[in-house]
Amino acid sequence: MDTNDVIDIFRRAGAYLEGHFILTSGLRSPVFLQKARVFMHPRYTEQLCSALAERLRAQVPGPIDFLVGPAVGGLIPAYETSRHLDVPSVYVERENGTFRLRRFELPPGARVVIVEDIVTTGLSIRETIDCLKGLGVEVLAAGCIIDRSAGKVDVGVPLISLAQYEVPAYPADALPPELAAIPPIKPGSRSL
Repeated sequence: MDTNDVIDIFRRAGAYLEGHFILTSGLRSPVFLQKARVFMHPRYTEQLCSALAERLRAQVPGPIDFLVGPAVGGLIPAYETSRHLDVPSVYVERENGTFRLRRFELPPGARVVIVEDIVTTGLSIRETIDCLKGLGVEVLAAGCIIDRSAGKVDVGVPLISLAQYEVPAYPADALPPELAAIPPIKPGSRSL
């Protein structure tokens, strides 16, 4: 599966939106990839996560003990990818604004891969890494369905993406006139 296949699935699911969007990162973009509209379809989710599992299997050296998904966006892709790798999936969630592994325990030295939905700045992955390193866990890599930075973001571990798809993103004070003329919508979940 390549980038065109992934974007085609997003389009078929009605998840490729155009307008003026405030991304989870705070940046503004004329395109929003509404992964929830993809993940509501088991067939699309299975196709994407099966392909991501194959990519992780090929690129992560040695065994993987757990997949970890940052809540909310990483829950479904981490679980479905873990199903194809036959390893347990757990998740971190925000507690007072900081990611914590609240409902699970990981043994020190566990070999984990973080699985995220869409990466723009990599902040959620870096915050997840901080949480896991504090638990003595070895973070081998991070995987995602779409890397919106097209390989430019540094998350601190290898980032293995199913698709690299660069979409313009702008600070709120540096919008192009055509984007500034459209009222913004904030569909992300970080502030929930």
